[in-house]
Amino acid sequence: MKARTMKATRFKIALLAILASAVPALALELGSSSVRNCTWCHGSGAQGYFPAPRLAGQRAPYIETQLMDFRVHSRDNPFSKQYMWGAVSGLDPLTARVLAHYFSMLPPRAANDGPPQFARFGETIYQQGMPDANIAACVVCHGPNGEGVGAIPRVGGLGYEYLKARLEQWGEGYHASAKPPMPRIAARLSDEQIVALASYLSFLQ
Repeated sequence: MKARTMKATRFKIALLAILASAVPALALELGSSSVRNCTWCHGSGAQGYFPAPRLAGQRAPYIETQLMDFRVHSRDNPFSKQYMWGAVSGLDPLTARVLAHYFSMLPPRAANDGPPQFARFGETIYQQGMPDANIAACVVCHGPNGEGVGAIPRVGGLGYEYLKARLEQWGEGYHASAKPPMPRIAARLSDEQIVALASYLSFLQ
């Protein structure tokens, strides 16, 4: 029984290794359909056309999770309903994983489109938080350059308008599947703080 279990485990590991090595090739095969469809809104280099976000260099686990959230309608802000619910209605989990890996491997570029006069204040919020308002520093979860960690998304370099809209939507209660502490933090941000954060993040690379 033990030998059979070990054999099955080795088989699963080998299968996962084969799948991982095949992901880039699979993504290229999808280029004529799934990837091309994504580029209509996210751009050929996945740098995004507002309101669509930049996907290049985004964390693969995050993209995969969001695709599935769109499919089950748990990411529920207005743009998601309008653009993404229908776009991923027939997307299967394997294709979602392949697409996520494909976009994560593309080189990210900073949008550099926020109002620069607010960027310094945004840096203070991101790096130090706002203790008096009980707002934690964003760097704790999103990394020193906004690169994200694991399933926590990259926020550095995303477009100013997209970041501003998303922070506003968090505070409005959208995205029913969201986990703490993001909804609580976003709800505490003032309009001025949202503008500052979105501006600063747009310049991060």
